[in-house]
Amino acid sequence: MNFFEHQAHARAASRRMIVLFALSVIGVVVFINLGVLAALGAAGAFGPDADPELRDKAAGILITTTVLTLGVILVASLFKTLSLGRGGGAVAQAMGATLVPEDTRDFHLKRLRNVVEEMSIAASMPVPEIYVMEQEAGINAFAAGFGTADAAVAVTRGALEKLSRDELQGVIAHEFSHILNGDMRLNMRLMGVIFGLLVLGIGGRKVLENLRGSSSRDGKAIVLIALVFMIFGYLGVLFGRLIKANISRQREYLADASAVQFTRLSSGISGALKKIAGFSHGAKLEREDGEEVAHMLFGDGVGYSSWFATHPPLIERIQRIEPGFNPGELNQLAAAERVFRGVGEDFEAPSAVALLAPGGLDSIKAARTKSRESAPAPTPPPLPKASRQRAPSAAEVVRSVGNPGDAHVRYAEAVRRTLPPILKTAAHMRERALDVILCLLLAPAGLVRAEQLKLIAEQLGEARREGVEHLEVATLSLHPAQRMPLALLAFPALKRRPAGDLNTYATCIEALIHADGKVDVFEYCLGRLVRQQLRQMRQPAEQNGANLKIIECRQDVAALLAILAQHGHPAGDAARRAFQAGMHEVLPGSSFEYQPPSAWAEVLDGALDRLDRLQPLGKERLIAGLAVTVGHDGDIATSEAELLRLVCSLLHCPLPPFIEG
Repeated sequence: MNFFEHQAHARAASRRMIVLFALSVIGVVVFINLGVLAALGAAGAFGPDADPELRDKAAGILITTTVLTLGVILVASLFKTLSLGRGGGAVAQAMGATLVPEDTRDFHLKRLRNVVEEMSIAASMPVPEIYVMEQEAGINAFAAGFGTADAAVAVTRGALEKLSRDELQGVIAHEFSHILNGDMRLNMRLMGVIFGLLVLGIGGRKVLENLRGSSSRDGKAIVLIALVFMIFGYLGVLFGRLIKANISRQREYLADASAVQFTRLSSGISGALKKIAGFSHGAKLEREDGEEVAHMLFGDGVGYSSWFATHPPLIERIQRIEPGFNPGELNQLAAAERVFRGVGEDFEAPSAVALLAPGGLDSIKAARTKSRESAPAPTPPPLPKASRQRAPSAAEVVRSVGNPGDAHVRYAEAVRRTLPPILKTAAHMRERALDVILCLLLAPAGLVRAEQLKLIAEQLGEARREGVEHLEVATLSLHPAQRMPLALLAFPALKRRPAGDLNTYATCIEALIHADGKVDVFEYCLGRLVRQQLRQMRQPAEQNGANLKIIECRQDVAALLAILAQHGHPAGDAARRAFQAGMHEVLPGSSFEYQPPSAWAEVLDGALDRLDRLQPLGKERLIAGLAVTVGHDGDIATSEAELLRLVCSLLHCPLPPFIEG
């Protein structure tokens, strides 16, 4: 299943969730009304000896109960959904997670940040906020948010200390699959609607606690009604668990498979699952409110029974990855846990493969006395030269969208390791991340750059200008393939700024782009990507509905392809042929003339806004057309590849780097 099919399935799952939620609400209302009728009967509202006053009130009580039940469920669901609109970081904080400090010296936290950043660069998506659940000894993780701009990844301390780097990478790859394929947004919506079913049971229990011991007739009636609300409110919780189980289980298999493809190392994610199954704490969360995020977790952190399980059985998940797995190995893992427990924060936990290997326990005992820091850092693979390479086919590009592999992860490691340290440090800092973005938009040395620095001083202050100048030399040394990854690294720190600052930054970025009176394509795309991220940081839950068909956007398709052909090919016949080939790929039989717009930036703004609302399969055809247009001459320059990837990012179709061979 490719990225676009995943997106379509996520939309179908959202519709199924709404239907199941509606049926659950109807079921809860019916059962509560039956319970109220029984309570009224017990109180003497019906029968030959019925209390006339209570009998007359019965119909009103039933109507009030129905309205109250519906109102509580819908208002609670709406309230929860709106509160989740603050983004994935709010969910992580509600679960007791803390943000990984920008200046952390903790070995495990630095390793976690490196892994997350490499995954983000490989997937061409902004780095999510990174959180750690310090009090949780179990092995678990989750991703939360409505989109890539507000995503957060939270990992338990137990996962950091008990997993090897490869196993941690497998867990993070699993969570990135949920982010890329639309599962994360679906999970956030699921949290909102299920809360409405949960709140009835909680409300009924609170009323019972406050009215316990009441002896009046009205008090007894209220107690009975509250009891009904509590009992059937918790029936709603069971309905909610069934909905989560129905939506979640199959998606966990898909995320496991994606993680294997992402890392090309099945022992990574299977090793993490084996440790969950074999180690004492497993994946269990200690927090009582873990049920809210149960469907979002890497492993079952609550302990549901099979009917309500949000995750497939661990053994089945492992055997899908390693068909020959013997469950008897878990006993050996349990014994091995006691051996390496407490090795200290300067040591990496041994992998499940090492623990299960002959002599593995002896090797681990020896490792307890050997410093990991003494081992030399592995040499990263070299960055590609800034030259032309074979253009990937349209089918290759479509398969790659939202679907990075292990080569992309190794490439991302090379990019991250070779970034100038001063820029990496600044990108992680709340006060300096903006300086990094502004440096990427500076023109080469000359009058335009001087004017841009003057604009920065006028709009953001002299200290900001000095900060940008401090990074200038390092920015000029960047490889062309490092500019976009550096911006992705800076987004988490940037969005920790106050909302008012983000508006000011967006204004300054626009001024820098137009300082020389013209806009080149890279400048436009990077500037728009930054503005898009800033907008979604302010309103993370906002996203255009994917409801347009490709035929409805044919003028926008023609405009986008004409602009790409104009900027990626020599003027004249080469650009015209590239445009026509791309249009034939998207809209076979179309008869559009190649007419690149003069005010292309303004035209492209409107076109991208509408094209971002295409249905998933429409975006698939569009991306294929973009690939045909850019690679029509058979090869592709680094600048063209980065341009195509930026356009795909603006369409929320993250395209991994092109790696020849």
